[in-house]
Amino acid sequence: MKRLVLPRLWLAAASLLFLALSLAPSMSTARTPAPENKWRIQCSEGANSTGEIVFRVTPEGGAPIEVRVAIKDGTGENSVARRIRDAFDATLPREAFHSEVDDGEDVLVKKRSGAADFSLELVSNSVKSVRINLDRE
Repeated sequence: MKRLVLPRLWLAAASLLFLALSLAPSMSTARTPAPENKWRIQCSEGANSTGEIVFRVTPEGGAPIEVRVAIKDGTGENSVARRIRDAFDATLPREAFHSEVDDGEDVLVKKRSGAADFSLELVSNSVKSVRINLDRE
């Protein structure tokens, strides 16, 4: 009886590992969103910790640009949006992009006339309570 328990445990463990690996997102299957001419970044809730929000902007046919936004504990959602706008303005080339705050808690990032469409991704967010949603416009 004891001899059957150990192989069954190994089989169960192997099955769970296989299931976990098959359900986990794969880096090789991650896809960059389709390029658009304008994106909306929705900010919800204020910051309950100090942290950093990292975005990736990839112009069609161009190299990705990382935008890092430092947020301090206690920053309200409208101020989070302004910090994001300021980081985009400071990082992205002004001749190709424009960003602005909309409705207080949203940020619009737009391409300028003649510039390439671009994709926008949220890479990471270590700020507690701040939720970021990206929408195509």
